[in-house]
Amino acid sequence: MPVTKNTLALATYVVLFLIILAAPLYFDVFWLNRFSKFLVYGMLGVAMALCWGYAGILNLGQGLFFGLGAYSIAMSMKLASPTSLAQGSDTPIPDFMLWNAEPGAPIDLCCITNGSFLWIPFKSQFFGIAMGVVLPTLVAFAIGSIIFRKRISGVFISIITLAVVLLVRLLVVEAQPFTNGFNGLTDLGYLTVFGHEFDPYYVSTYYLIAISLVVVLVLARILVQTRSGLILQAVRDDDRRARFLGFDVPAYQIFFFCVSAAIAGYAGMLYVLVAEFASPTFMDLAFSITMVVWAAVGGRNSLLGACIGAVLINMVEATVSETPQLIEAWKVIMGLAFVLAVLFLPRGIAGLVSRLGYMIVRKPQKMPAARADAVDAEPARAG
Repeated sequence: MPVTKNTLALATYVVLFLIILAAPLYFDVFWLNRFSKFLVYGMLGVAMALCWGYAGILNLGQGLFFGLGAYSIAMSMKLASPTSLAQGSDTPIPDFMLWNAEPGAPIDLCCITNGSFLWIPFKSQFFGIAMGVVLPTLVAFAIGSIIFRKRISGVFISIITLAVVLLVRLLVVEAQPFTNGFNGLTDLGYLTVFGHEFDPYYVSTYYLIAISLVVVLVLARILVQTRSGLILQAVRDDDRRARFLGFDVPAYQIFFFCVSAAIAGYAGMLYVLVAEFASPTFMDLAFSITMVVWAAVGGRNSLLGACIGAVLINMVEATVSETPQLIEAWKVIMGLAFVLAVLFLPRGIAGLVSRLGYMIVRKPQKMPAARADAVDAEPARAG
């Protein structure tokens, strides 16, 4: 059976999935918890590749959707924590709301601080889970509708998304009585689904994240190979031609922008499960730009490449930053590695692997007998 590029791609997916699913057999719970965070970053790499690589939308505010998903589930988990249940009220109240409440304010979640009633639905963890995906999607739909219906493109999209994430981060930090400001949400309870607690150091929590990444990769791969995915890539290459052919270009852009946001929001929820906190630093500009670096190094035109790039970069970064001899220089090392990757691997790791795969599957073309005889006779004529 001849080896094709599709066969090699499928084999790469299978090998990656087997490595991910077999990790609990070789690592203890500490390393599983750590590797879970790397897998979450891999999911963010997929979201960035889908948005930037396939849709051609350089979103510098992806951290916004990650943060919204993180805060949604963190609010539910905060209300489930022992400290929230022991504040002298019939309903759970976050401890920081008591610290920031006005003197004489009623000790009730409905009215202890301005806007505290918005926390009430989050007493249901299923509501928190739903909002972790729905809220980022709705925000992305609102932003995308304005941007793409107005035919804004290029660097202006990056500027707008950058401004929005900085604005939301500022609002989160300033809303101290509602969000605990710069301190974020800490001291969280466990996510409990149908009676099962997802402790950050349980193997079940690792498998939840690992299987989620596998499902996201597979569904994203299927999506980009559908008719809508092919049209989107045509829009990325030449949106004017796509409009001339009668396609609703903004609709396709908004749809994939929302899908990317939903993946990022879901990744934010999973990160809170293993990190046990939600912070406004998730919405820092530096974090959003870091996602772009992951996709660029891994290969923004490859879902799997961006995923592997995100995982590898964070593994190397964690290792280098904890090496005593490199504590002061690890950021410089990572920056230099990125610059070299951009200069010598413009298509990222995925491009390099694809090139090697092409060399493997390419076969020398057999020359027809008549043509071979003619070539052999050529030197004789010349002589």
